[in-house]
Amino acid sequence: MKRYICSIIIGIVVILSIGTYYVKVASSASSLPKYTFKTLEGSDKELDPVIINGTHEGNPIFEPLTIESNQTIYGSEKSYFENFSGSQDLQIERLIKEHRSFMRGKDSIDSFYEDSDFLAYASVNEDFTKSGKMEAEFAIALLEKNSEDATSFNMELPNQERIMNTSIRDVQLIHSKLQVLTTNDVNSNDEKQTKEVHLYTIDLANKKVLSDKTLLSETFTYPNQVDLEMPIDIAPSQPNNLVLISLIKGVNHEDGPYEEKPKESKLLSYHYETEKLETVNGSEKESLSLDMARSGYVDGKDLYAVDTKSDKYHIKTFDLSSQKITNDLELDLTVHKDEQYFATIKNGRVYFLLGNGTNQQDMAYKPAQLLIADLKTGKTLYKGETVIQSADQKKTKNHGFYIEDIIVQ
Repeated sequence: MKRYICSIIIGIVVILSIGTYYVKVASSASSLPKYTFKTLEGSDKELDPVIINGTHEGNPIFEPLTIESNQTIYGSEKSYFENFSGSQDLQIERLIKEHRSFMRGKDSIDSFYEDSDFLAYASVNEDFTKSGKMEAEFAIALLEKNSEDATSFNMELPNQERIMNTSIRDVQLIHSKLQVLTTNDVNSNDEKQTKEVHLYTIDLANKKVLSDKTLLSETFTYPNQVDLEMPIDIAPSQPNNLVLISLIKGVNHEDGPYEEKPKESKLLSYHYETEKLETVNGSEKESLSLDMARSGYVDGKDLYAVDTKSDKYHIKTFDLSSQKITNDLELDLTVHKDEQYFATIKNGRVYFLLGNGTNQQDMAYKPAQLLIADLKTGKTLYKGETVIQSADQKKTKNHGFYIEDIIVQ
């Protein structure tokens, strides 16, 4: 009997908690301003696939928000269960809808490969024993889309005794073999540190690792520092023959800031078919600096880099095979050194968002600017800026939102 009473009490508490949550939502959402884009040029239909995540800033209120299809949605307006589960990558959401059973427990888009026939997944499970020894294993899964047949298995990570941690950076399915690219921090018994890039080739049929190839290994001691980064992949799960790796070397000065060693830093490309790791040499002669390249956007064929050297923003398309700039697109946006930009490439368009700046005279927030242009012709398809609609228009001067990212469906 006591067990049933406890269950009833818990149920009542849950219902009251959810009810209280929605009452608070109704009262708080009505007082928050709405952010929308005012069209300055082009068609507002171009806004339909655009999602902008950010935070409303209005002393003393800080509230997460999303501008989706030019409508403001605050975190407090979302359902209890939406906030409880948190936000997910749009590609992950699509995969969950299409392959719910297979996707259970899988959440990192960098761990996926997808083509018209297969959906593959690779991750690394890491744990330490009581003695401090690393135990790591691959978690591998493959779905045949037409039949919905799924295979999953675990296997030990090769040479795991020397690895401190592993991050999956790319997954490809080539000639029925799974290629898993990782960056590894390697264990050392002295003051030296080592970072490596590994390519594991996995035989899916026989469920074993065929090879563990070290593509890059860099050992350093403090105050020297080595970082391995990758440009933003705008199509992370699609089939690609080529992947970019940015090697950054620098020094951590005790009495000063971190200082990069540009002559020792470089951009590398690895081609899965040829199995060649090469330095991208076209940077200097093609007016594509290393800093521009590694902060760019890549789709496996081209690298799209943002150039801020002139008075207008430029998008430079760099062909990774020929290592030449094939297009230099000038955007109808003036460069502002005090403002942050966000960009993405999709649907043959460049989506460029400029914001997070302030008017230094009165510290009022400046409107964010959004430009959508045809990637090949440079034609402006849409241009607009944010406007604030508030129940109390007198307070909008000190309102604004901090942009986190732009996503295109």
